[in-house]
Amino acid sequence: VDDEEATDVDIMDITNPRSPVKIAEYDLAARFPQILQEGVGLDSVFHHDMIVKQIGSRFFMLVSYWDAGYVVLDVTDPTNVTYVADSDFTFPDPEAAESGLTVDPEGNGHEAEFTLDNEYIVAADEDFDPYKVVATNVDDGTEFTAIQGSDVPGVPVGGSIDGDTVYVGLACSAVLPATGPNQIAVAERGVCTFQQKYDNVVTAGGYEALIVFNREQGAGDGCDTLISMLVSGETLPAFFVTRRVGFDFFDVAYDDAACLAGDGTQTAPVTPGTIGDTVSLESIFDGWGYVHLYENGEGKLTELDTYAIPQAHDDDFASGFGDLSVHEAATSLEDDRLVYFAYYAGGFRVARIVADELQEVGHFIDEGGNNFWGAQVFDRGGTEFVAASDRDFGLYIFEYTGP
Repeated sequence: VDDEEATDVDIMDITNPRSPVKIAEYDLAARFPQILQEGVGLDSVFHHDMIVKQIGSRFFMLVSYWDAGYVVLDVTDPTNVTYVADSDFTFPDPEAAESGLTVDPEGNGHEAEFTLDNEYIVAADEDFDPYKVVATNVDDGTEFTAIQGSDVPGVPVGGSIDGDTVYVGLACSAVLPATGPNQIAVAERGVCTFQQKYDNVVTAGGYEALIVFNREQGAGDGCDTLISMLVSGETLPAFFVTRRVGFDFFDVAYDDAACLAGDGTQTAPVTPGTIGDTVSLESIFDGWGYVHLYENGEGKLTELDTYAIPQAHDDDFASGFGDLSVHEAATSLEDDRLVYFAYYAGGFRVARIVADELQEVGHFIDEGGNNFWGAQVFDRGGTEFVAASDRDFGLYIFEYTGP
């Protein structure tokens, strides 16, 4: 995984482990655009995790590509990988719907495994925030995606932030203060750090929130790309949006081709202090990350079932109980239908695939709670065990003895 560029699937030849050689790198979104779900808010597309498994005479890579879902590639020739299959996220979110919630899926394709017999793919979406921000341009009546800053307040739980947008430029120096109530500062990415922009808007005073929109293409992560905004503060909510969305706030025509061709120096044609559209950022409960069960195959994967612990879709457990998201799966080396899960504060979970459904058949939560992160299956003396890493207490070793 290469976090520095869009060609983020890097393949190394480690024949000589002292001198690994990069033999190929791929941007899956560019090479296989069929994996994307465009125009539905699933815009954080990047490589998070992968496994490679030999099936017959071929080698398959199962890639967790965040909002693009889960992608199966034939990597028998690693210098010329080919598309086999991928998943789409279902609208509305099927697991949330089982709990009476009608919400869009968040994506977050985090980690996946083939079952022992390769009939199924078990995939884990990681989501640490049980509340989702629904962002709306009130003037246009359109929704847009807003990514919350890393360490700043968000939308109040169950509440909203509403206000008129005010363009404050790059916000790398003194910023014009708010001129009235319910105003949201909108800054442009570039020249200085997100933290400097944030601090300058806080110093200016009077704003309900800060929204930063992306720059021109520049180093390759501009324009319509969404990124995580590293910023800290205790008073002002802050969010990141695409350049297209930022332009739309001020009724400026957006040209994606021109943006992609830019060198990152051209700022928006808007005068600082200009008041734009009214936006609303609303917080709604949509649950934690959960598990998908797909039928392995070619083309678009068929989703057969989803699984979550009950507390993950109960807003009574939204805070104060630890992270109730799944982290990863480990499939059995002996049983075609057995799967183990590291489920953060939800503990260690065991599920069996029965009639194309995931059914929980065992769990463990220690006295005082757990924070399980990793799970790995291994054999010792003919008996299958699972090593599970707890981020608070260390390593646990489990043996499942149920049916």
